[in-house]
Amino acid sequence: MNEGNPNQRHKSASRLISENGLEARVVQIVDPVIEDLGFDLVRVRITGTNGCTVQIMAERPDGSMTIEGCETISRAISPVLDVEDPVDGEYHLEVSSPGIDRPLVRVRDFEAWLGFEIKLELSIGLDGRRRFRGIIEAVEGQELLLTLPDAPADKPSTVRLPLTDLAEAKLVMTDKLMELALKAQSTKSADEAPSLDSDQEQ
Repeated sequence: MNEGNPNQRHKSASRLISENGLEARVVQIVDPVIEDLGFDLVRVRITGTNGCTVQIMAERPDGSMTIEGCETISRAISPVLDVEDPVDGEYHLEVSSPGIDRPLVRVRDFEAWLGFEIKLELSIGLDGRRRFRGIIEAVEGQELLLTLPDAPADKPSTVRLPLTDLAEAKLVMTDKLMELALKAQSTKSADEAPSLDSDQEQ
């Protein structure tokens, strides 16, 4: 079994999760710019933090991210957002890496983290259930095999979930994930950092 190599990448970069409303509009604006820079967009979130915060999560195809990468993306998308003006009024722009307990948004993300625990929510319930928490066993096409540690004795311990119905998924902070993160941190150069913030005024 693959024990979850975060640098493992496959050909498909298609995102399974689609934002809605204003977040979807921001995705349409920034995704082509981020892609042209050689990065992958992970997620867009707009929250009420600091009045209004537009959070852009991105990474390189190998899963890495540096402060220089955040700066490059911020410099490139800021003028485009200024022109397109998707957000009314003043907002706070945050460009960051996905972090340790990262969202999983592409098929390749699930493949890269085989053997790790995740929690996810489906947009359409499976047998009346939408939320699941378990360990990734395999990815077969557009289906995810998930082992449920808390499965009742009279129920299957492994479920097959359609990734096409995925609403949200992220890694769970476990000792195994923390150990991997600490090991990766020890190899990073001193000038790497997870995020860059800037203010935008529309």
